[in-house]
Amino acid sequence: MIVFILRRFFLLLLTMILVSLAVFIIAESSPGNIAKNVLGAFISPEQEAAFIRQNGLDQPMYVRYLHWIAGNDWVAKKKIGMPLKRITTEEGFEEWWAVKEDGSPIRWKVDGDDLVAINITPDGEKTEYVDNDRWKTIEDGKQEFWGIDRQNHAVRWVKGETETMFVFVMGKGWMESSGGPKDYIPLKKGFVRGDPGISFRTGRPVNKSLWTRLRNSVVLAGTAFVIVMPLALLLGLIAGLQEGSLKDRVLSVGGMMFSVVPEFATGIFLTLIFSVWLGWLPGAAVLGTSAPWEKPMMLILPVLTLTLIELGYILRITRASMVEVMKAPYIRTAFLKGLPYKQVVFKHAVKNALIAPITVIMLHVNWLLGGIVIVEVVFGYPGLGAYLLESALYKDFNALEAGAMIMVLVAVGTQLVADIIYTFLNPRIRYA
Repeated sequence: MIVFILRRFFLLLLTMILVSLAVFIIAESSPGNIAKNVLGAFISPEQEAAFIRQNGLDQPMYVRYLHWIAGNDWVAKKKIGMPLKRITTEEGFEEWWAVKEDGSPIRWKVDGDDLVAINITPDGEKTEYVDNDRWKTIEDGKQEFWGIDRQNHAVRWVKGETETMFVFVMGKGWMESSGGPKDYIPLKKGFVRGDPGISFRTGRPVNKSLWTRLRNSVVLAGTAFVIVMPLALLLGLIAGLQEGSLKDRVLSVGGMMFSVVPEFATGIFLTLIFSVWLGWLPGAAVLGTSAPWEKPMMLILPVLTLTLIELGYILRITRASMVEVMKAPYIRTAFLKGLPYKQVVFKHAVKNALIAPITVIMLHVNWLLGGIVIVEVVFGYPGLGAYLLESALYKDFNALEAGAMIMVLVAVGTQLVADIIYTFLNPRIRYA
């Protein structure tokens, strides 16, 4: 069994690598202009080129992929010649700094022809001083310096030559500024180290927004999962064991009704009944900075919508699987041997009947996290699905690629869990 699980694990790991390539290529090749989305439709070609260069979008696609996956701080470290580290300020912002020989953080800015160092002393105070000794003469007689700027880039300044740059200002967005460097490396540790970069839409690290949205979606999807899956399996088994009865007909028709109605229609219908007409529940999930469990009333309608949609589908799959198993030759043999009905059902039939539903359930875990985008949009719920939609419409590469990979990770992870469960439901799979 261990060999089987390890083989499946490495197969899923290979799947992750191939899918990450596909996700990156599709996101980077999708139509749209990120510079115009961020800065406006009427920017000049020079402004567009400056923004693209500043964010590393002028590099070859394979270089951007490697930096997105594995980070680029190691590349910047070689160019600067100093160790790099990322620190969190008292305000909660993450900043990249170089590290001096004495262990104190340092980064730089350019003021005219002067290179000005910003140093954090051992007692925690910030000091600024002219640091022109770090200029290095290059072949054409010019002087250059590789260092860390105040916008978390590794940059190359050329003395006396500055470029247009853009700085993200909270509440105002991206603002044009002068004194920009010649070359940029937007610093990030990479997706595999939990840092896929900065969101162009918000100016904040993607990982902070992404994990908050993922938490919200996990709470919503997890609540729906805990409610609907046991209920759907139980009702499906009941319908399958009483094939053709009135109870079977009612459950089957009801399940079909709920599963074929679109999510947005179910959500709007429930909102009209429980929020507009009866006034019992809020019609929108306004969480603000609160966690979902702090406002449980906001979860009721979104969870009920997901539950009704999933209930019918899983119920019908379970019913069909149970009907097929109950007609199998070994079940008839068990009855002919005189085994009690309950023993035949619970010891022989149920385990085999659950194999198909388990497959569907594990596939729907991924759907519950990412496919609930419609439910999240209908109720204004700040989850991962809505986050991916907003990022795609904005062409926010870093956020879109990281969110998509989280969904892929959930998908392949649930399939690995399903494979492990199969080995207990059907022991023959352990040696396959």
